[in-house]
Amino acid sequence: MAAAEDLVAEIEALEDKLAQAKTAITRRFIGQERVVELTLTSLLCGGHGLLIGLPGLGKTRLVETVSTVMGLNGNRVQFTPDLMPADILGSEVLETGADGSRAFKFIQGPIFCQLLMADEINRASPRTQSALLQAMQEKVVTVAGETRKLDAPFHVLATQNPIEQEGTYPLPEAQLDRFLVQIDVQYPDRKTEKEILLATTGAEEAEAYEVFTAADLIAAQKLLRRMPVGDAVVEMILDLVRAFRPHDERAGSRVKDTVAWGPGPRAAQALMLTVRARALLEGRLAPAPEDVINMARPVLTHRMALTFSARARGEDLGSLIDEVAHGMVATEAAA
Repeated sequence: MAAAEDLVAEIEALEDKLAQAKTAITRRFIGQERVVELTLTSLLCGGHGLLIGLPGLGKTRLVETVSTVMGLNGNRVQFTPDLMPADILGSEVLETGADGSRAFKFIQGPIFCQLLMADEINRASPRTQSALLQAMQEKVVTVAGETRKLDAPFHVLATQNPIEQEGTYPLPEAQLDRFLVQIDVQYPDRKTEKEILLATTGAEEAEAYEVFTAADLIAAQKLLRRMPVGDAVVEMILDLVRAFRPHDERAGSRVKDTVAWGPGPRAAQALMLTVRARALLEGRLAPAPEDVINMARPVLTHRMALTFSARARGEDLGSLIDEVAHGMVATEAAA
């Protein structure tokens, strides 16, 4: 009983701190609460986020602000076609000592940080993109046969421009799957855009300030995994993920006709973590079925692909996910 009460107290304390962090971030990244919540979700779950949006929507400003507020040491890499793996990971150089002796010395690359912003990640070649695979999954890098641990916690927030495809290299499915969530950054509404205009063109701008430390974030990530999840939510996660696999018996005719390949087990793991994070951000002690519906699109969209005929018809994965998820809830409610 005491252990349960302690867990509740810890969760409530974390909820208060997360509310402070959200307030600190939205002072500089105005109006995009959904984007802020998904970004914080990726960090709380110990994962990585893929920010997709047009230029000028504040993606870089968001990552810089989050880095400060969450107390993380951050670096930014601008991905370009001529970027090489060594430019990210680091390399060994031959160094001559004062006595004339020579030895190789490892010079760390920008990936040795706690929050890496991979700006326009799809502009780099597949060879360079692949340099992030080991780091994102195993939190280590191997250079010249030696494996080196990255700082803890380690997160990647990557950005992509959805309309400019000339001179870009689409991320392979294996790398997309390593992103916990896809975060779509949309145009602000008129009221929000007015607030942005007034807040960023005056004599002074709001400054970011630290709310968390790296140690606080690690503790929050451990606490999140201790949050209880009801059987109904677990079953709904499994049903939803399996419903998007075209060859699964639970898949409907619309999914079979639209989806070329569906999400794997990592999608279910991502949903299991993100529904807990959403409950925390909403000030609740445990996730509910509504959290599964809310997190379905950001978790599943980049883990699926449309068939050729579905692309030709102009089908949209996000709309399909919403349709299936809400339909599943309606069916269960009727039963």
